[in-house]
Amino acid sequence: MKSLWNENEAKKYKTDLDLRVYTSRLLGQDSSLVLHGGGNTSVKSTATNLFGESEDILYVKGSGWDLATIEAEGFAPVKMEMLLKMAELKELNDPDMVKYQRLAMTNPSAPNPSVEAILHAIIPFKFVDHTHTDAVVTITNTEGGEDKIKELYGDKVLIIPYIMPGFVLAKLIYDMTRDVEWSQLEGMVLMNHGLFTFADDAKKSYEKTIELVDKAERYLADNGAEYAFPSDSLGTSGDGVSNHTVPDTSRHSVLDTESTHLLNLAKIRREISTLKGHATISILNDSPLASYFSSQDIQKISQQGPLTPDHVIRTKRIPAILGDDAKADLASYMLEYEKYFQENKTGETLLNPAPNFAILKSGGALSFGKNAKEANIIKDINEHTFEAILKAEKLGGYKALEADKIFEVEYWSLEQAKLKKSGNAPEFNGKVALVTGGASGIGKAIAEMLNARGCAVVVLDINPEVENIFNTHDAKGIKCDLTSSEDIQNAVTFAVENFGGIDIVVSNAGIFTPSENLEDLSDDNWDKSISINLTSHQKLIKYTTPFLKLGVDACIVMVASKNFPAPGKGAAAYSVAKAGQTQLARIAALELGEYGVRVNTLHPHAVFDTAIWTDEVLASRAKAYGMSVAEYKTNNVLKTEIKSSDIAELVCAMAGKPFAKTTGSQVAIDGGSDRII
Repeated sequence: MKSLWNENEAKKYKTDLDLRVYTSRLLGQDSSLVLHGGGNTSVKSTATNLFGESEDILYVKGSGWDLATIEAEGFAPVKMEMLLKMAELKELNDPDMVKYQRLAMTNPSAPNPSVEAILHAIIPFKFVDHTHTDAVVTITNTEGGEDKIKELYGDKVLIIPYIMPGFVLAKLIYDMTRDVEWSQLEGMVLMNHGLFTFADDAKKSYEKTIELVDKAERYLADNGAEYAFPSDSLGTSGDGVSNHTVPDTSRHSVLDTESTHLLNLAKIRREISTLKGHATISILNDSPLASYFSSQDIQKISQQGPLTPDHVIRTKRIPAILGDDAKADLASYMLEYEKYFQENKTGETLLNPAPNFAILKSGGALSFGKNAKEANIIKDINEHTFEAILKAEKLGGYKALEADKIFEVEYWSLEQAKLKKSGNAPEFNGKVALVTGGASGIGKAIAEMLNARGCAVVVLDINPEVENIFNTHDAKGIKCDLTSSEDIQNAVTFAVENFGGIDIVVSNAGIFTPSENLEDLSDDNWDKSISINLTSHQKLIKYTTPFLKLGVDACIVMVASKNFPAPGKGAAAYSVAKAGQTQLARIAALELGEYGVRVNTLHPHAVFDTAIWTDEVLASRAKAYGMSVAEYKTNNVLKTEIKSSDIAELVCAMAGKPFAKTTGSQVAIDGGSDRII
């Protein structure tokens, strides 16, 4: 563990709060210290109130902020006087604690203070840093963990037995430290929870964290808490973190539509979605670490509990273990979860009993989330937990907190309140879409709109720039030649492994071929149009159909053309291909209806905000018709301009509730064409 403090960078920060932001971000950069909103930091300072009076203020990390990216406004300003008085109370329930902490804030628009604000207040140092460091928590989560911590740090740290976060933890430490000489301490270790360091100087507090964590890491190494896994395990780079950013054809042969591996993943995802009552993203983690972990005695090492109790909110207490009969294994898991609830409940409402992640007996793990962000967070937590458990096993055996203590956090009243306040999910939350021709124009607009409405999207285009245009956790671009069966199959593999399945296929890719009358029509023109504008759509349906059958409210949307119902002279190659595409969709609707897969077609016309319609081309075409550019753009019955976003809206309608009971339909989107009408 190395310090990231940079003296020249630190000089840029002049105020207490600015320095607090700087060192908080240093801590947040290292995922072995804090993960996804974990940990909290604070600084004690002063502020002048409305009456010109100076007040002692605790600036403490606000709820919902992440240390890696926190800004000054992410710290809640709370009056120290109020917090210290609250510490003297004999008892205080957590909802009231949150209420009174908010009342003590000097800025009502700031986020809620951390539930550990009182604890930060009673530590008599200016800067306080709290992390959930993997190394320290790993040691605490072993047989005889407290003795190991004493051996490691001696009397330089105060060891706090595990207790729930919030007021009871602050009160315990307040009572324990009445006679403690704080200046003799370098930190506090909260068993099964994390590490606190403190100092009147930002650098000293931060570097004390680094020093104590470094000692813990060295202790693990010196005591043989290491493990090795085969370097050729399925997955990714040797860093042990899955990295499925583009399909790796060296890992997977061309997809067989009967592939047991991929179909099983899709079946599991569908079953999980059914059990949770909504579409769910399922991410495969087949990194070397996850693969190695799943090859161990997982019935023993994976069923004890999380590395630190706050993880339970994301992961649940334990994972499901899935073998050949995943459906039966999931049913068994849910029965066990309901038993766990009944044994520990004290009036709480049962959460959905389906698992949030699973270990696969065949190798690797799956994380389940209502969207890709949530599933990725669970995956990240699992990676750290897998490593910690393997090390703890070498250090005498992994030992998590008892189930009843984990239950307290999972069903914490503050967390239950958050669930009740959660708003409606976006329309396509948890769904997975495959969109072709998405690097520009109509395809790009469709992919962006589906993504904005909650859908995880895999966007295909022969233009490699698509990989830069779509490169987030829930939107991935893949260079794909849609005339290549292998390219399509690899894209399908990517979608299933990274998101769990396929629910929506938008078959949009196409080209405009040169205008040639039949007597002059070249073989190349004809063959190219048929290949791209027809055969590629057939291939896409062929290779996605097995997964659409296992999708959630699955559908295909064909983006065809006005040239099918209203062809023109010189457009044989294009019009015939689009007619074939339309007929293909009608047959697909007939064949897939019994599986609940809807297939509908839209026919756009004169969509001018695409790459092919440059200003020069528009001006030339308008002139040829004796119109202004504005008149040419609105040359339809409704006298309205059709944009890519309009096509995207119709695609979303066809993929959503408005077309939930419609299949085999064709809808023109052209402002009204007198030729079609």
